[in-house]
Amino acid sequence: MLEFLHPGPDSTRELIETLAEAEARELIAPESRLMLEGVLHMAELSAGDVMVAAPRMDLLDIEAPYEELLGLVIDTGHSRFPVFEGGRDNIIGILLAKDLLKIQRAPELNLRALLRPAVFVPESKGLNELLRDFRSNRNHLAIVIDEFGNTAGLITIEDVLEEIVGEIEDEFDDKDGESSIYTLADGSQRVAGDTAIAAVNQAFTVQLPEQDFDTIGGLVAHEHGRVPRRGEAVEVGGLKFAVMLTRGGAVRWFKVTRAPVAQDKS
Repeated sequence: MLEFLHPGPDSTRELIETLAEAEARELIAPESRLMLEGVLHMAELSAGDVMVAAPRMDLLDIEAPYEELLGLVIDTGHSRFPVFEGGRDNIIGILLAKDLLKIQRAPELNLRALLRPAVFVPESKGLNELLRDFRSNRNHLAIVIDEFGNTAGLITIEDVLEEIVGEIEDEFDDKDGESSIYTLADGSQRVAGDTAIAAVNQAFTVQLPEQDFDTIGGLVAHEHGRVPRRGEAVEVGGLKFAVMLTRGGAVRWFKVTRAPVAQDKS
């Protein structure tokens, strides 16, 4: 009888609408509604939906000199790195950045001895199940493989949690009005997706159109026909925008370089 008089939601969409009504009636806080919606949304996602694609993975070569490895660790700022031997598809372990510093004090240490076991998961693995695995195994990073056993990308516990709570700020995020355009060690620029187009024009001395879009992410998505995914690159106005990170259906960071000038063969 109660179900007849007050029927509950029969679908995820109806449940989300119910949460919105509960927020409007001040039964739950806006932050709580967003987190609950994130949980519902996460249940529909797999590792392949959230992973960093293989071409965009920052990997360490087990045979590389120590100084080269240290330079890459400093430039990227990650705390964990997949390590490969021979080819990028041959992941042999995970190296923690803090473990690499041990070699500085004890050069006789073998880098292989510092590697942690790599965890491999299929692209189809659900984020709910993956989060349980991260918690139970105390792993923070997993290598995602495709149906043929090849490396498709990687995913971290932060990637999964951000589907629920939104972006987790770290030392690389904007704070207190700091610039959203940063110079990387290789001379390229890291540009936030919500950077004003006027700021990009000024930084790169270009003339991207400002009248129709407020942010560079909006302009790039328009030129591409959709929001580009991690691992994709779009050329606009003489600049190449490579997607470094996406969050919530939008680009969080681009790596921006000058697009190569086409050679005139005439």
